[in-house]
Amino acid sequence: MFTKNIKFKNFIKIKKPKINKILRSIIKDKNIIEKYPLLKTMDKNYKYTFKKKNFYFNLFSEFNILGMGGSILGSEAIYNFLKHKINKKFNFYNTLKLQNIPKTHKKNINIVISKSGNTLETISNFNLLLKSQKRNKNIILCENNKNFLRSLGKKLKAEIFEHKNYIGGRYSVLSEVGMLPAEFMGLNEQKFKRFNYLINNKNFINGLIQNVTSIFNFIKNGKTNLVILNYDQKSDSLFQWYQQLLAESLGKNKKGIFPIVSSMPKDNHSLMQLFLDGPKNNFYTIFSVREKKLEKLDKNYLFNNYSILKNKSINKILESQKKATENIFKKEKIPFRSFEIINRNEESLGELFCFFILETILLGHLLKVNPFDQPKVELIKRETRKILI
Repeated sequence: MFTKNIKFKNFIKIKKPKINKILRSIIKDKNIIEKYPLLKTMDKNYKYTFKKKNFYFNLFSEFNILGMGGSILGSEAIYNFLKHKINKKFNFYNTLKLQNIPKTHKKNINIVISKSGNTLETISNFNLLLKSQKRNKNIILCENNKNFLRSLGKKLKAEIFEHKNYIGGRYSVLSEVGMLPAEFMGLNEQKFKRFNYLINNKNFINGLIQNVTSIFNFIKNGKTNLVILNYDQKSDSLFQWYQQLLAESLGKNKKGIFPIVSSMPKDNHSLMQLFLDGPKNNFYTIFSVREKKLEKLDKNYLFNNYSILKNKSINKILESQKKATENIFKKEKIPFRSFEIINRNEESLGELFCFFILETILLGHLLKVNPFDQPKVELIKRETRKILI
């Protein structure tokens, strides 16, 4: 158990005292935020470049968020994970829009996010949105330098806020990039900020260090695929965010982890045979959320061997399938860890963001790669521009 929000079962403990000591020295360093400035966004005292009083939240019921990768995946994860608490509609433009954007006579808000301010796909989508929905209010988040979106924002008389240049997109979920949309969703951004609490939580720190040590050991022994068995549909976007975080941060110099998101229990009937009896180069994350109110099956239509389903909720069936998977994985000696979310709220999601970001930074240190750049991605961007000229 990390906290009252998350029940965590770690990988089987591996004794690596030297590695544990290295990791503990990093995580317990009093100057950790100075060494890794992006962690400022996880601190409850982080100062945003926007002020809540600048916006009339209640005047708008629909929002368009435009971005690519880390600029949008975090806010989409928040929206889908906490949708039960959100009364407003959010549309996410996270790939090139190939269908017509609906026209509307209402005045909505466009939130356009690009760290560089020059992201081709985001600029293209924004152009189509401006063409279809001319009355919308525009908010732009980008670096404070000369870039296309900042110039366009001035032309449109948009609200423009700074995307701090020391915060990479995939690490930006707890900065303006994720917390401005969260405020519009009616959520409390302060509740996401769990770093100050977790960094002094012995169970959290011990679990994090053991977890990173185990993953590093898997990589050294040729297990480089992390398969996420996700039993919660509302967390699909969360693991798309996590997928980018791991892949883009650690996939360098022929090193890294290939994160694969598997939707359960659907994939019991398509991929589980491979997971159980295929190549042994995988390690696993099993993820679930306790749901308090889910519909029960109708006992009038259940008989014979299926009487076991009488008065069972969908959640109970899902829990049973997840437990069965854990039991079989143990018997087959397949390495896995599991997260069970007890409370679906801002705090639990903030704790997951914190855990996965710290995990990635520590793995980068052990693998001797820079987890904060993505030099090869620029090759595709430059080649695309050449072709378009």
